[in-house]
Amino acid sequence: MNTFISEDFLLNSSSAKTLYHDYAESLPIIDYHNHLSPKDIFDNRTFANMSEIWLEGDHYKWRAMRACGIDEAYITGGASDKEKFFAWSKVVPQLLGNPLYHWVHMELKRYFDCDLLLNESTAEAIWTLGNEKLESKSVHSLLEESKVEFLGTTDDPTDSLSFHSDLQHQDISCVVAPSFRPDKGLQIDGNHFPSWVEKLAMRSNVSIASYNDFLQALFNRIDVFDELGCVASDHGINEMYFELGTDQEVSTIFEKRLNGMKLSPLEIKQFKTVTLIKLAHQYKMKRWVMQLHIGPLRNNNSKMLNKVGPDSGFDSIGDPPLAEPLSSFLNELEKNDALPKTVLYGLNPRDHYILATMAGNFQGETPGKIQFGTAWWFNDHIDGMENQMKILANVGSLSTFIGMLTDSRSFLSFSRHDYFRRILCNLLGSWSDQGLVPNDTNLLGEYVTKLSYENARKYFELSKEGVR
Repeated sequence: MNTFISEDFLLNSSSAKTLYHDYAESLPIIDYHNHLSPKDIFDNRTFANMSEIWLEGDHYKWRAMRACGIDEAYITGGASDKEKFFAWSKVVPQLLGNPLYHWVHMELKRYFDCDLLLNESTAEAIWTLGNEKLESKSVHSLLEESKVEFLGTTDDPTDSLSFHSDLQHQDISCVVAPSFRPDKGLQIDGNHFPSWVEKLAMRSNVSIASYNDFLQALFNRIDVFDELGCVASDHGINEMYFELGTDQEVSTIFEKRLNGMKLSPLEIKQFKTVTLIKLAHQYKMKRWVMQLHIGPLRNNNSKMLNKVGPDSGFDSIGDPPLAEPLSSFLNELEKNDALPKTVLYGLNPRDHYILATMAGNFQGETPGKIQFGTAWWFNDHIDGMENQMKILANVGSLSTFIGMLTDSRSFLSFSRHDYFRRILCNLLGSWSDQGLVPNDTNLLGEYVTKLSYENARKYFELSKEGVR
């Protein structure tokens, strides 16, 4: 019987197979944006069972389980790990057409050498086999097995970064660096803001009594991140904003917030805009990449937010205005020679032509300086990845695209890079077969190598060992 995940999975022509097997298959991985735990990496964590490594923190799977009627006790509740795994096994056969169905079986094949389809009848066998295989696996071995060369985790400015510091002296097969994610420092309207500022003051050894103190504390943390190999910042932006204000106006806004006074929508936008601009100046000086993840509508289900917390599978796609505020923001930086290399990710497919054409307005200095980022979150499936690349090819330069990332909390999710590479090879192979591009294996292979690995390595200024 033919296995589902064969060596030619998703490769629908001889051209696609040649491109994948000759050019993509053996390339290392640069995972420049993920949510993996630095502590788990430093501790070289091992996993007790398949549920622990597969379901822990994975809101993609949690969301699918809820859609199929699984009780919350078997998702984030008090059921045992084995009960949660068996609940997941009931759901998987119901996910045909969902990328989770592919990822599950790619991970079973790649990391556990298992060709079985996960369902209720195979759950016991896969649970037993997987747990046995996990006895000889750890975070470090999984990173090495996956050929990971560089990992960029996601870290708050108030994080201690102690594990990142310790990782500098650890014998590990890949380079691990923090990425600067100051969202909580920009969300001045959040209930968390005053206490977060206190944490920032403690972490940066700066007494924060003014907006200038606040900026200095952030800049101090940027210096620390940079010393630990940081190459990128990351910003989650629900709704793109642009509203300039003077330094004095923003200083007053900051002081008002710390004194418990209510801010107007205009003041909130002024603070966010001016602060992000000042941070972008720092990124440009450090040669960091600025990543903007734009467009989610978060925490839609307030009942479940109160029960299980954020990032648990209750976010969706938003539809706020984008083109004008994004254009104004990028232009403000560009006219002052302060625009860093920037990756624009859009959650709403409606916005993808906006982002791809907006990127074209501000190119220069380096190939693909402004990137239309890879298909993100609700778009990281076959249709989404193909559409993202087609849009970029139609209105920009596909050859400068920096390719895939995992954006994941799972150490098994590096299979998503293989998923992307197979989709890329199949797309280029189909174009060749249709006569839309030359039947030139060397030319197409160069594209595959660039988009799968080389472009990201050069864009983030990494050596072939993952070091900047």
